[in-house]
Amino acid sequence: MAEFDILIYGATGFTGSQLAKELRDQAPKGTRLALGGRNAEKLAKVAEPLGLPVVVADAMDKAAVDAMVKRASVVVTTAGPYAMYGDHVVDSCVAHGVHYLDITGETPWVRQVIDRHHESAKAQGTVVLPCCGFDSVPSDLGVLFMVKMVRERLDQGTKSVEAAFSIKGSFNGGTLASGLNIGEKFKAKDLANPFLLNPDPKTSREAWSANADPKGPVTHAQLGSLAPFFMGPVNTRVVRRSAALLADSPQSYGPEFSYQEYMRMGGTVSAWGATLAMGAMAAGMAKPAGRSLMARFGPKPGEGPSEADMDGGFVKVRYAATAMDGQVLQGQLKAPGDPGNRVTVRILAQAALCVLEGEDLPGGVLTPAVALGQRLQDRLVATGKWEMKLLD
Repeated sequence: MAEFDILIYGATGFTGSQLAKELRDQAPKGTRLALGGRNAEKLAKVAEPLGLPVVVADAMDKAAVDAMVKRASVVVTTAGPYAMYGDHVVDSCVAHGVHYLDITGETPWVRQVIDRHHESAKAQGTVVLPCCGFDSVPSDLGVLFMVKMVRERLDQGTKSVEAAFSIKGSFNGGTLASGLNIGEKFKAKDLANPFLLNPDPKTSREAWSANADPKGPVTHAQLGSLAPFFMGPVNTRVVRRSAALLADSPQSYGPEFSYQEYMRMGGTVSAWGATLAMGAMAAGMAKPAGRSLMARFGPKPGEGPSEADMDGGFVKVRYAATAMDGQVLQGQLKAPGDPGNRVTVRILAQAALCVLEGEDLPGGVLTPAVALGQRLQDRLVATGKWEMKLLD
């Protein structure tokens, strides 16, 4: 039996320290929590007020990571960039049969994890669950919900789902560091494949073209004026992996299923403005000079928005699901709090508890919808801070 139920690695970071408090408050009585990180002094400052034990381990020290991981049933890591600091942690978890969760949006790194570990994790029943925060749970669980509603209400498969995000929030230094690391380590072609995370990422030119990320504004019959969403190149890959993994199950989305997502805007002018701003941000991330400016003037690792700003944020997503016969159902998700901080921490805490308490969970490098599905949806709704419903 493991010494700890859940170990939070990266607990001295902005997100990790919030997660420690969230799990301390939300975990059932008797849950054995521990905090991990590389700096003993910083760990003590986070752990002592919470009354939690600490484990010191540098992410680059494989032996130390192995010793840490073997003490836990579930490891949740918020220590990014994951392409820099994640390999030993996830490798050790799979080697020792310890469930793993993170909040990465670094899709090329996730592809590497799939290639290294999916089959072995599947065989031994170990859950490896990346992208388990704002990236990409609202997308993944939202689509799962809409496909289920089409099946139950219309008794057929789903041809497509489109999602339109409205958000208010900021980002912390760790999120910025991960974004800058993606721009430095990976090329545009590494990010562009719409099926990057599918079991087989190779696809035809026609399928690639049909599912390519939107480049300009769109007017949608149900969702209104839309612009490309900056997290779309992450979230859509996760949803498409879910669809592919569930294709031969009773939860199949549909033989022709496609997914795309956007930002919801007030009109065509604002949609064009958002499109141009997103293009400028992407261009800046791709160039050393742009990354240098962002690193200089943006929040540093460990820094983030104020408590008031995080409390004042929100996530609202509208979904339009088109059934195979052309009928359309609409749905909506509402979640209060800053997306990258409050919402992410809430999701990650409930997902970790879901994995800890779950029985007969599938193994492999999975997605939130495939690994946890309705269980996670129910837990989030039970917090009173997650509303998912059909619209009339």
